[in-house]
Amino acid sequence: MKKKLLLLLSIVIFSSCATQMNSAKETNEKPTTIVGGDVDEYGCKASAGYTWSVLRNECVRIFEIGVRLDHYDQVDKLATASSFVIFEPNNGNKAELFLDTERKSIILVRKNEGQPWVKDDWQLIPWKGYVLKKGNEIKYTGK
Repeated sequence: MKKKLLLLLSIVIFSSCATQMNSAKETNEKPTTIVGGDVDEYGCKASAGYTWSVLRNECVRIFEIGVRLDHYDQVDKLATASSFVIFEPNNGNKAELFLDTERKSIILVRKNEGQPWVKDDWQLIPWKGYVLKKGNEIKYTGK
C-alpha cells in the first residue's frame, strides 16, 4: 500500500513539474525585439548605420566613405542638417546623393571631368569642395 501511495505521489509531482516546464517554455517562445536586429529590404542594418547604395550595389556606412554636405542656410549661413555624397569607385562620373530630406538616394552623372554631376534640377559642382544646387539655389556645401 505504501509503495502504491509513493508511486502515485511521484506521478503527481512529476506531472506537475512537466506542466510548469511546458508553461515556462511557452512564455519563452514569444517573439522578442532584438536591438540591432532591424534589416531593410536589401539586408542593411540601419541601427548599425548601414544604408543601401545603388551606385555600389552594397550596404555602406555613408558617414565613413562619403563626403559630408551641410545644409546651406542663405540667411544665417549656418549648417543645420547634413547629407552625404559618395562617388563611383572607378572613374567618378557618377555620384550618389543621400539627402536628409529624401527617402531614396539620387544618382547624378557628369559627362566629363571638371563638370558638375547632374540629375534633373540637381547639380553637384566641384568648387572649394562641393556645392549642391537645386535649380539656381545653393542647398548644401561640403569639403
